[in-house]
This record gives sequence, C-alpha cells and structure tokens, in this order.
Amino acid sequence: MQASRLWMDRTARRAMLALAVVPSALVVAMVLGLWLRSRPILDATSLGDVLLSSSWRPLSGEFGFYPFIMGTLWVTCIAVALAVPPCILAAIYLSEYAGRALREWAKPLIDLLAGIPSVVFGMCGVLVVVPLIKNRVAPLFGTFSTGYTALAAGIVLAAMIAPVIVHVCLEVFRTVPREARDGALAVGATKWQTVKHVVMRKAMPGVIAASVLGLSRAFGETMAVLMVAGNVARAPSSLLDPAYPLPALIANNYGEMMSIPLYDSALLLAALVLLVVVLVFNVASRAVLVRIERGIAR
Repeated sequence: MQASRLWMDRTARRAMLALAVVPSALVVAMVLGLWLRSRPILDATSLGDVLLSSSWRPLSGEFGFYPFIMGTLWVTCIAVALAVPPCILAAIYLSEYAGRALREWAKPLIDLLAGIPSVVFGMCGVLVVVPLIKNRVAPLFGTFSTGYTALAAGIVLAAMIAPVIVHVCLEVFRTVPREARDGALAVGATKWQTVKHVVMRKAMPGVIAASVLGLSRAFGETMAVLMVAGNVARAPSSLLDPAYPLPALIANNYGEMMSIPLYDSALLLAALVLLVVVLVFNVASRAVLVRIERGIAR
C-alpha cells in the first residue's frame, strides 16, 4: 500500500515536471524552427542588409525590413507614450485615493478590458479613430490624411495595453509597505507628497517593468494594427503617415505568393526578429518584477 502511494506520488511529480517544461521547450522549438526556415534568405544575403534595407520588392528578390521595423517602432512608441502616463495616474488613484468599493469594481472591469479580442479594438479604431484623424486631426495640421496612420494604430494599441500596465502597477503599489506611507504622513507629508516621494520611489522598478510588459504586448499585436495602420511599405516620417508593422506584414502576406523564391524565408525571418524582441522585453520585465518580489520577501 505504502509502495503504491509512493509510486503515485513520484509519477504525479514527474508528470507535472514534464508539463512545466513544455512551455519553455515550446519557445525554444519555435525559435529553432524559425531560424532553420529563415536560413535560405540569410544564406543569400546578410542579416544587416535585410534589417537595414528600405527596398521591399519580393518579385526582384529584395526583402528589406527597414520600413516595417520603423513602422513597428513608430506605432509601439506612440502607444506607450499615450498609455503609460494615464495608466500610472489611474493606478495611483485606485491604489492610494479610491475607496475600497470603487477599487473592487474597477479591477474586474480592467481585467475584462484586457480580455476583449483585438479585432474588436480594430473595429472601434476603424469606426471611431480613423474618421476622427481624417476629419478632425489632419485638418488641424493643414494636411490630408485617410486616417489610416501610425497615430491611429498607436491610439488603438494604447487602449489595448492599458489594462496590462494598470493591473501590474496596482500589484506593484500594493507591495509598498503600509509603514512607509504612515511614516511619511506622520512627519507632516501630504498625501501627494507621500505618493510622489515614498510610494513611487519604492515602486519605480515595478512601474518600469509594467511599462516594458505593455511595450512587449504592443510589439506583437497584429490584427488591430493591421486594420488601422494603413499598411504602406514606407518608413513613416510623421504621426499622420501610414505605417506597416512587422506583425501586419506577416499576417497580410503569409500563405500568399509563396511561389516567389525566398519570400517564405523572409517572412519567417521577420517572425523570428519579432519573437526575439518580444522575448527580450518580457525577460527583462520579469527579471525586474522577480527582484522586487525577492526584495519584499527579505
């Protein structure tokens, strides 16, 4: 009887270990698979040429990612710039000023917003943001725009990454000890001075990590961006120019024109570049959050 229980315990432990290893092995397998499928284009030209060339003419065998990389950076930077300050202020309010009832109501709504499919955000962008930019924003600057711009994609992405940033910031603010707040208030600091000089100072690494998590989410977003960015293979030079981020390039073209030599390999190299960038940002933000948790545990 005892031997049977020990056998079941060992079997369950090994099964759970195997399941825990699967996600990591899957990431490694994806990187390896994309690398192997990208080799043909890297054998034909250097990685530097692919990344820095502006020429995207697949029929001529020219696969320059520069317009798409710049499109990705423009859209991502706009989204982060629009989302991070309001999200931090919202998290501060919910954590430090709001009553318990409001806080308990707000958290599920924030989580619900994070679960809305990206295509819904894209539709809202097409119906609201694009016309707003075309009819209101562009005329303010004396220019014409179809509305399908880097700015439209950035606004839609900002709405999508906001729940992630607010949620993580709330958790980080919660880890700041109550004694730190009480000590500042006891020596005469106002509520805002306590938040600014005590809470924010202690939580700053976590706030940065939350912003990086939002950044990594913005890097990989596809459907909503594809619907509002304009998808023109040219590096944007202003907010009102169309953009063509890497995820939109892959989603728009993979499965089509695969008879063109190296086209398949070029798109898979774009996917590999995107995956590596997102992994780097995620690992960096997770490392910061782990350091915060360890610091609290001591």
